[in-house]
Parts: sequence; C-alpha cells; structure tokens
Amino acid sequence: MRRRLYFMLPDLGSAIQTANDLLLARVEDRHMHFLARRDMDLGELHQSSYLQKSDLRHSLYLGILLGGALGFAFGIYMYLTPGDSIHTELITVLVAALAGAVFGAWASSLVGISTPNVALKRFERDIEAGRILLMVDVPKGRVDEIQALIHAKHAEAGDFGIERSMPAFP
Repeated sequence: MRRRLYFMLPDLGSAIQTANDLLLARVEDRHMHFLARRDMDLGELHQSSYLQKSDLRHSLYLGILLGGALGFAFGIYMYLTPGDSIHTELITVLVAALAGAVFGAWASSLVGISTPNVALKRFERDIEAGRILLMVDVPKGRVDEIQALIHAKHAEAGDFGIERSMPAFP
C-alpha cells in the first residue's frame, strides 16, 4: 500500500534538486508527479497525468455507487411489479444493479475527466503564483524516511501532509 505525500516547492531548481534527491533515495521517477502552471516548462521532470489532475477517481467511485444503487432499486421494482407476459427472476435485481453500476461509472468518468481534482483545490493559489507541487507516492513503511529526507535537504519545501488512500494502480 502506498501513501501520497504532498510538497510545495518554490521554483524549478528546487524541484529538480528534490527529484534528484528522491532518485538517490531509490524513489522511482514514475512515483513522482510534478504539477505547475500550464505555461511553465518542467523539462525532464515527470509531470502529473490526467489521473492526478482530474477528478476521475473520485467521480468513478461515486458513479459506481450511485449507478449500482439506482440499478438495484430499478431491479427490485421490476421484480416486484412484473408485467403480464414478463416473468422476472431474482437474478434481474443483480443484473440491473450491475448494469446501473457500469452505466454510472461510464457517465461519471466523462464528467470526472473534465473537472479538476478536489484534493488539489487547496494548492491552486500556490501553483498560480509559480510554485511547483510535488506528489510522491511511497510505500507506507517509507513515509517517515522520505519526509525526513525532504525536510533535511529542502527546508524551502512546504509539507502539506499525506493522502491516506491510494489506488493500487494510480
């Protein structure tokens, strides 16, 4: 299980040096995600992808939950009020719930990919001011080590805490 650590870096030079220090500490480049203003070139730093920038994950979970619940309710309705020529089985409830969850996931992912990540809302002002956000995903057992490393070598980096839940495949 991984944890996502958030650090705000003042400029590109600090971001590059922090990335180099994390690489020396055996944190892979694919686990470091840098987010800056659109007009800022990050060079060779690993920029955050749509999965980190958008609200896709949050909306996908919400769509599955709501779609499944509405599909389940519709399945119950179909089971309890069958038509004259239609004989519904109990499996109808399961199929309707599954279809609702799939439709909810699809529909909500369309919305989620186009909306900003709610977890990154608190960093908008700093990013627009020219600072660079570092999101680094580390194993749970290395959280304290990585935080201590960044605090020791980069006093200019602002620590913005830990995101407790991380998907298995970010």
